[in-house]
Amino acid sequence: MQLRPRHLINSADIELWPAWLLRARRGADARALATADWVVRSRDGAYLATIAARGRIHPLPPLQSSRDAETWRALARDADAPHAPVRTLPMHGLERRLLELGLDAEEYAQRTGLMQIPEPSRLALAGFDRYRRPLWLGAGAGRAWNRMRAAAADDGIALDAISGYRSHAYQMGIFARKRARGLSVDDILAVNAAPGFSEHHSGDALDIGSDGEPPAEESFERTAAFRWLTDHAGDYGFQLSYPRDNPHGIVYEPWHWRWID
Repeated sequence: MQLRPRHLINSADIELWPAWLLRARRGADARALATADWVVRSRDGAYLATIAARGRIHPLPPLQSSRDAETWRALARDADAPHAPVRTLPMHGLERRLLELGLDAEEYAQRTGLMQIPEPSRLALAGFDRYRRPLWLGAGAGRAWNRMRAAAADDGIALDAISGYRSHAYQMGIFARKRARGLSVDDILAVNAAPGFSEHHSGDALDIGSDGEPPAEESFERTAAFRWLTDHAGDYGFQLSYPRDNPHGIVYEPWHWRWID
């Protein structure tokens, strides 16, 4: 029996998602998804086509043709290769995104000490987060997270993931939603790194929560889960990225941990 794909494949313009993780958004798409291995998605989340066995392309409405079909097939072939190398994607478009926020990339990097972080070409399914969304992480970070979570459970501590990998476009969406609620860019930057500078882009960082605790709140510091992480996370390669009074100007985030290879 063929194993279901368990990777997210990135390119500069599109993503390949395992079809079994997605739901049809229209009845007309249901059959195509049911028989597909992969779904081609644009960076804004629109479904473009499915890829089935032997590279068969099925465009999804309103797309009428598959002029990029061979590029998509090549990505699918890479996805099926168990030891395909992970590349970093080009950072094209980042400066334009930042200018939309009134930010200069070089000035922001100098002021905060944060580095630009490219997106990886391949991420592994590390389970599901608190909201039953696929949790995408780099392969090493995903294995370390699951070992750490199991060890915590053995000690009676329940850890759950709030979020893992985020694309540059997703980070921009966070800013857009918060600005729509009336927050200024400076207010948002105190909590969220600028698009292109978030550790979540790497696939090695995740926000961690615990049963009964609201997500991404400083109160997580007072939980048994945080005390366990403080004592044991380093054994699995994780470290707290934004302690109190960190030099980056980001608020204290006891929930945000990054795996260091």
